[in-house]
Amino acid sequence: MKNADTIPDVLKKLASLLGTEIKQRKLEIPSQFGKGYCTGFIFNDHIRMLISNYELNEDIIIENPDRNTAKRMLFFKFQNIFPDTLSGKKMTREVPSVLIATSRINTDDVISIHSNKSTINIEVDADYLKGLFLLSDQSPVLKSLLQNSQPYLFEQMIYPSLQETVEEIVSQPSDEIFELFFMRIKAEELICRLLMELEKRDEKRLYALNSHDIQTIYKVKDQILQHLDVPPVIGELASQAGMSPTKLKRLFRQIFGDSIFSYYQGFRMKEAALLLQAKKYSVSEVGYRLGFTNLSHFSKLFKEHMGMKPKQYAMM
Repeated sequence: MKNADTIPDVLKKLASLLGTEIKQRKLEIPSQFGKGYCTGFIFNDHIRMLISNYELNEDIIIENPDRNTAKRMLFFKFQNIFPDTLSGKKMTREVPSVLIATSRINTDDVISIHSNKSTINIEVDADYLKGLFLLSDQSPVLKSLLQNSQPYLFEQMIYPSLQETVEEIVSQPSDEIFELFFMRIKAEELICRLLMELEKRDEKRLYALNSHDIQTIYKVKDQILQHLDVPPVIGELASQAGMSPTKLKRLFRQIFGDSIFSYYQGFRMKEAALLLQAKKYSVSEVGYRLGFTNLSHFSKLFKEHMGMKPKQYAMM
Protein backbone atom coordinates (compact mmCIF):
# COMPACT_ATOMS: atom_id res chain seq x y z
CA MET A 1 0.00 0.00 0.00
CA LYS A 2 1.15 3.54 -0.73
CA ASN A 3 1.62 5.75 2.32
CA ALA A 4 -1.32 8.00 1.35
CA ASP A 5 -3.57 4.93 1.14
CA THR A 6 -2.79 4.02 4.74
CA ILE A 7 -4.05 7.34 6.18
CA PRO A 8 -7.79 7.41 7.09
CA ASP A 9 -9.91 9.78 4.99
CA VAL A 10 -11.45 11.24 8.15
CA LEU A 11 -7.97 12.48 9.14
CA LYS A 12 -7.46 14.03 5.70
CA LYS A 13 -10.87 15.72 5.96
CA LEU A 14 -10.06 17.12 9.40
CA ALA A 15 -6.73 18.48 8.09
CA SER A 16 -8.55 20.16 5.20
CA LEU A 17 -11.09 21.79 7.52
CA LEU A 18 -8.29 23.08 9.76
CA GLY A 19 -6.27 24.33 6.78
CA THR A 20 -3.21 22.28 7.65
CA GLU A 21 -1.21 19.30 6.38
CA ILE A 22 -0.58 15.80 7.66
CA LYS A 23 3.16 15.31 8.15
CA GLN A 24 4.60 11.84 8.74
CA ARG A 25 1.05 10.60 9.33
CA LYS A 26 0.49 13.15 12.13
CA LEU A 27 -1.93 16.08 12.15
CA GLU A 28 -0.86 18.78 14.61
CA ILE A 29 -3.84 20.94 15.61
CA PRO A 30 -3.11 24.59 14.58
CA SER A 31 -2.93 26.91 17.59
CA GLN A 32 -5.89 29.01 16.43
CA PHE A 33 -8.12 25.91 16.68
CA GLY A 34 -6.69 24.33 19.84
CA LYS A 35 -3.75 22.07 20.67
CA GLY A 36 -2.64 18.46 20.45
CA TYR A 37 -2.50 15.95 17.62
CA CYS A 38 -4.31 13.20 15.73
CA THR A 39 -2.80 10.31 13.80
CA GLY A 40 -4.31 7.35 11.97
CA PHE A 41 -3.59 4.05 10.23
CA ILE A 42 -5.36 1.91 7.64
CA PHE A 43 -3.66 -1.45 8.13
CA ASN A 44 -5.68 -3.36 5.53
CA ASP A 45 -9.29 -3.75 4.38
CA HIS A 46 -10.25 -5.20 7.76
CA ILE A 47 -8.76 -2.99 10.45
CA ARG A 48 -7.91 0.67 11.02
CA MET A 49 -6.97 2.86 13.97
CA LEU A 50 -7.23 6.55 14.92
CA ILE A 51 -5.24 8.03 17.83
CA SER A 52 -6.40 11.41 19.13
CA ASN A 53 -4.98 13.53 21.92
CA TYR A 54 -6.18 17.08 21.50
CA GLU A 55 -8.30 19.93 22.81
CA LEU A 56 -10.33 22.06 20.40
CA ASN A 57 -11.51 25.60 21.11
CA GLU A 58 -14.80 24.70 19.40
CA ASP A 59 -16.32 21.36 18.45
CA ILE A 60 -15.83 20.22 14.87
CA ILE A 61 -18.29 17.59 13.69
CA ILE A 62 -17.29 15.54 10.66
CA GLU A 63 -19.23 12.82 8.90
CA ASN A 64 -16.90 9.84 8.77
CA PRO A 65 -16.09 9.24 5.07
CA ASP A 66 -14.42 5.91 5.96
CA ARG A 67 -17.62 4.36 7.22
CA ASN A 68 -18.51 1.27 5.19
CA THR A 69 -22.08 0.20 5.86
CA ALA A 70 -21.60 -2.93 3.75
CA LYS A 71 -19.18 -4.36 6.29
CA ARG A 72 -20.11 -5.50 9.79
CA MET A 73 -17.55 -3.47 11.72
CA LEU A 74 -16.88 -3.59 15.45
CA PHE A 75 -15.77 -0.41 17.20
CA PHE A 76 -13.31 -0.25 20.10
CA LYS A 77 -13.00 3.15 21.76
CA PHE A 78 -10.26 3.40 24.40
CA GLN A 79 -10.89 6.40 26.65
CA ASN A 80 -9.16 8.15 29.57
CA ILE A 81 -5.89 6.47 28.58
CA PHE A 82 -3.60 9.50 28.22
CA PRO A 83 -2.03 11.56 30.99
CA ASP A 84 -3.63 15.01 30.63
CA THR A 85 -0.44 16.53 29.22
CA LEU A 86 -2.40 19.17 27.31
CA SER A 87 -3.40 21.00 30.49
CA GLY A 88 -0.41 19.88 32.54
CA LYS A 89 -2.45 17.66 34.87
CA LYS A 90 -2.71 13.91 35.17
CA MET A 91 -6.21 12.50 34.77
CA THR A 92 -6.34 10.31 37.88
CA ARG A 93 -10.07 10.17 38.62
CA GLU A 94 -11.14 9.18 35.13
CA VAL A 95 -10.81 5.41 34.97
CA PRO A 96 -9.36 4.04 31.71
CA SER A 97 -11.94 1.95 29.88
CA VAL A 98 -12.98 0.66 26.45
CA LEU A 99 -16.34 1.01 24.73
CA ILE A 100 -17.01 -1.94 22.42
CA ALA A 101 -19.92 -1.52 19.99
CA THR A 102 -21.41 -3.40 17.09
CA SER A 103 -22.17 -1.63 13.83
CA ARG A 104 -25.89 -1.83 14.66
CA ILE A 105 -25.32 0.85 17.31
CA ASN A 106 -25.46 4.40 15.91
CA THR A 107 -21.72 4.97 16.02
CA ASP A 108 -22.16 8.74 15.80
CA ASP A 109 -23.52 8.48 19.36
CA VAL A 110 -20.56 6.37 20.44
CA ILE A 111 -17.59 7.53 18.39
CA SER A 112 -17.73 11.04 16.96
CA ILE A 113 -14.85 13.26 15.92
CA HIS A 114 -15.69 16.06 18.35
CA SER A 115 -15.47 13.68 21.31
CA ASN A 116 -12.39 11.84 20.12
CA LYS A 117 -9.90 13.78 22.20
CA SER A 118 -7.66 11.56 24.32
CA THR A 119 -8.86 8.32 22.75
CA ILE A 120 -7.75 5.46 20.55
CA ASN A 121 -10.44 4.22 18.15
CA ILE A 122 -10.05 0.89 16.39
CA GLU A 123 -12.47 -0.43 13.77
CA VAL A 124 -12.27 -4.10 12.78
CA ASP A 125 -14.37 -6.30 10.51
CA ALA A 126 -16.28 -8.86 12.61
CA ASP A 127 -15.98 -11.49 9.85
CA TYR A 128 -12.21 -10.99 9.81
CA LEU A 129 -12.06 -11.56 13.57
CA LYS A 130 -14.27 -14.63 13.40
CA GLY A 131 -11.82 -16.20 10.97
CA LEU A 132 -8.90 -15.84 13.37
CA PHE A 133 -10.06 -18.29 16.08
CA LEU A 134 -12.57 -20.97 16.95
CA LEU A 135 -15.81 -19.47 18.23
CA SER A 136 -16.80 -21.14 21.49
CA ASP A 137 -20.44 -21.85 22.28
CA GLN A 138 -19.57 -21.26 25.92
CA SER A 139 -19.52 -17.45 25.61
CA PRO A 140 -22.83 -15.84 24.55
CA VAL A 141 -21.25 -12.38 24.91
CA LEU A 142 -18.36 -13.10 22.58
CA LYS A 143 -20.51 -15.02 20.12
CA SER A 144 -23.16 -12.28 19.94
CA LEU A 145 -20.52 -9.59 19.51
CA LEU A 146 -18.82 -11.33 16.60
CA GLN A 147 -22.09 -12.23 14.91
CA ASN A 148 -22.73 -8.46 14.90
CA SER A 149 -26.39 -8.85 13.98
CA GLN A 150 -27.89 -6.90 16.91
CA PRO A 151 -27.11 -3.51 18.50
CA TYR A 152 -24.84 -4.17 21.50
CA LEU A 153 -22.53 -2.00 23.59
CA PHE A 154 -20.12 -3.17 26.28
CA GLU A 155 -17.73 -1.25 28.51
CA GLN A 156 -14.62 -2.92 29.91
CA MET A 157 -12.19 -1.45 32.43
CA ILE A 158 -8.56 -1.37 31.28
CA TYR A 159 -6.29 -3.41 33.55
CA PRO A 160 -2.54 -2.61 33.95
CA SER A 161 -1.13 -5.02 31.33
CA LEU A 162 -3.58 -3.69 28.75
CA GLN A 163 -2.60 -0.14 29.68
CA GLU A 164 1.02 -1.07 28.97
CA THR A 165 0.11 -2.08 25.41
CA VAL A 166 -1.78 1.20 24.99
CA GLU A 167 1.30 3.12 26.15
CA GLU A 168 3.45 1.22 23.65
CA ILE A 169 1.14 2.38 20.88
CA VAL A 170 1.23 5.99 22.05
CA SER A 171 4.91 6.34 22.92
CA GLN A 172 6.86 3.62 21.12
CA PRO A 173 9.28 5.30 18.69
CA SER A 174 9.24 3.04 15.64
CA ASP A 175 11.13 3.38 12.39
CA GLU A 176 8.84 4.54 9.57
CA ILE A 177 9.59 1.30 7.72
CA PHE A 178 8.10 -0.78 10.55
CA GLU A 179 5.52 1.69 11.89
CA LEU A 180 2.47 0.28 10.09
CA PHE A 181 3.42 -3.32 10.92
CA PHE A 182 4.17 -2.52 14.58
CA MET A 183 0.94 -0.60 15.09
CA ARG A 184 -1.20 -3.32 13.48
CA ILE A 185 0.30 -5.98 15.76
CA LYS A 186 -0.38 -3.84 18.83
CA ALA A 187 -3.92 -2.98 17.72
CA GLU A 188 -4.69 -6.67 17.24
CA GLU A 189 -3.11 -7.47 20.60
CA LEU A 190 -5.45 -4.98 22.29
CA ILE A 191 -8.48 -6.50 20.58
CA CYS A 192 -7.42 -10.06 21.43
CA ARG A 193 -6.91 -9.22 25.12
CA LEU A 194 -10.29 -7.48 25.28
CA LEU A 195 -12.12 -10.38 23.70
CA MET A 196 -10.45 -12.69 26.22
CA GLU A 197 -11.90 -10.54 29.01
CA LEU A 198 -15.36 -10.38 27.44
CA GLU A 199 -15.41 -14.16 27.12
CA LYS A 200 -15.29 -14.36 30.94
CA ARG A 201 -18.62 -12.59 31.30
CA ASP A 202 -21.37 -14.97 32.33
CA GLU A 203 -24.52 -13.48 30.79
CA LYS A 204 -26.59 -16.31 29.33
CA ARG A 205 -28.78 -14.04 27.23
CA LEU A 206 -28.15 -10.63 25.67
CA TYR A 207 -30.73 -7.96 24.93
CA ALA A 208 -30.61 -5.65 21.92
CA LEU A 209 -30.04 -2.01 22.88
CA ASN A 210 -31.19 1.32 21.53
CA SER A 211 -29.74 4.81 21.96
CA HIS A 212 -32.29 5.77 24.62
CA ASP A 213 -31.51 2.72 26.76
CA ILE A 214 -27.76 3.34 26.48
CA GLN A 215 -28.10 7.03 27.43
CA THR A 216 -30.34 6.09 30.37
CA ILE A 217 -27.93 3.46 31.72
CA TYR A 218 -25.01 5.90 31.46
CA LYS A 219 -26.99 8.56 33.32
CA VAL A 220 -27.59 5.99 36.07
CA LYS A 221 -23.88 5.18 36.13
CA ASP A 222 -22.95 8.87 36.38
CA GLN A 223 -25.44 9.40 39.20
CA ILE A 224 -23.96 6.47 41.14
CA LEU A 225 -20.39 7.72 40.72
CA GLN A 226 -21.29 11.30 41.66
CA HIS A 227 -22.63 10.15 45.03
CA LEU A 228 -20.20 7.52 46.27
CA ASP A 229 -21.08 8.32 49.88
CA VAL A 230 -24.67 7.12 49.30
CA PRO A 231 -25.33 3.44 48.47
CA PRO A 232 -27.55 3.09 45.38
CA VAL A 233 -31.19 2.15 45.88
CA ILE A 234 -32.37 0.14 42.88
CA GLY A 235 -36.03 1.17 43.17
CA GLU A 236 -35.18 4.88 43.21
CA LEU A 237 -32.72 4.57 40.30
CA ALA A 238 -35.25 2.59 38.27
CA SER A 239 -37.99 5.15 38.92
CA GLN A 240 -35.72 8.03 37.83
CA ALA A 241 -34.63 6.05 34.75
CA GLY A 242 -38.20 5.19 33.76
CA MET A 243 -37.35 1.48 33.72
CA SER A 244 -38.45 -1.48 35.76
CA PRO A 245 -35.87 -2.56 38.37
CA THR A 246 -35.43 -5.84 36.48
CA LYS A 247 -34.63 -4.13 33.16
CA LEU A 248 -32.29 -1.63 34.83
CA LYS A 249 -30.28 -4.34 36.58
CA ARG A 250 -30.21 -6.53 33.47
CA LEU A 251 -28.97 -3.82 31.06
CA PHE A 252 -26.48 -2.38 33.57
CA ARG A 253 -24.87 -5.79 34.06
CA GLN A 254 -24.89 -6.46 30.32
CA ILE A 255 -23.04 -3.21 29.51
CA PHE A 256 -20.62 -3.07 32.44
CA GLY A 257 -20.26 -6.75 33.29
CA ASP A 258 -21.13 -6.19 36.94
CA SER A 259 -24.10 -5.62 39.21
CA ILE A 260 -25.01 -2.05 40.16
CA PHE A 261 -23.97 -2.43 43.80
CA SER A 262 -20.73 -4.28 43.03
CA TYR A 263 -19.83 -1.64 40.41
CA TYR A 264 -20.56 1.11 42.94
CA GLN A 265 -18.50 -0.57 45.64
CA GLY A 266 -15.52 -1.02 43.33
CA PHE A 267 -15.46 2.68 42.43
CA ARG A 268 -16.01 3.59 46.06
CA MET A 269 -12.79 1.76 46.95
CA LYS A 270 -10.93 3.33 44.03
CA GLU A 271 -11.98 6.76 45.31
CA ALA A 272 -10.82 5.80 48.80
CA ALA A 273 -7.44 4.80 47.36
CA LEU A 274 -7.11 8.15 45.54
CA LEU A 275 -7.95 10.08 48.71
CA LEU A 276 -5.41 8.10 50.72
CA GLN A 277 -2.77 8.63 48.01
CA ALA A 278 -3.33 12.39 48.25
CA LYS A 279 -2.39 12.16 51.96
CA LYS A 280 -4.76 15.02 52.86
CA TYR A 281 -7.08 12.91 55.01
CA SER A 282 -6.72 10.31 57.71
CA VAL A 283 -8.10 6.80 57.17
CA SER A 284 -11.12 7.56 59.35
CA GLU A 285 -11.81 10.83 57.46
CA VAL A 286 -11.71 8.98 54.14
CA GLY A 287 -14.10 6.35 55.47
CA TYR A 288 -16.57 8.95 56.75
CA ARG A 289 -16.35 10.96 53.50
CA LEU A 290 -17.42 7.85 51.59
CA GLY A 291 -20.40 7.19 53.82
CA PHE A 292 -18.99 4.52 56.15
CA THR A 293 -20.10 4.69 59.78
CA ASN A 294 -18.33 1.43 60.68
CA LEU A 295 -14.60 1.92 60.03
CA SER A 296 -13.77 -1.75 60.58
CA HIS A 297 -16.20 -2.56 57.74
CA PHE A 298 -14.48 0.07 55.58
CA SER A 299 -11.08 -1.46 56.37
CA LYS A 300 -12.31 -4.97 55.51
CA LEU A 301 -13.85 -3.89 52.18
CA PHE A 302 -10.78 -1.86 51.25
CA LYS A 303 -8.51 -4.86 51.82
CA GLU A 304 -10.79 -7.08 49.71
CA HIS A 305 -10.50 -4.66 46.78
CA MET A 306 -6.98 -3.26 47.15
CA GLY A 307 -5.14 -6.16 48.77
CA MET A 308 -4.12 -4.33 51.92
CA LYS A 309 -5.67 -2.37 54.77
CA PRO A 310 -6.18 1.38 54.29
CA LYS A 311 -3.56 2.28 56.93
CA GLN A 312 -0.95 0.24 55.03
CA TYR A 313 -2.04 1.80 51.75
CA ALA A 314 -1.79 5.32 53.16
CA MET A 315 1.83 4.68 54.19
CA MET A 316 2.98 3.69 50.70
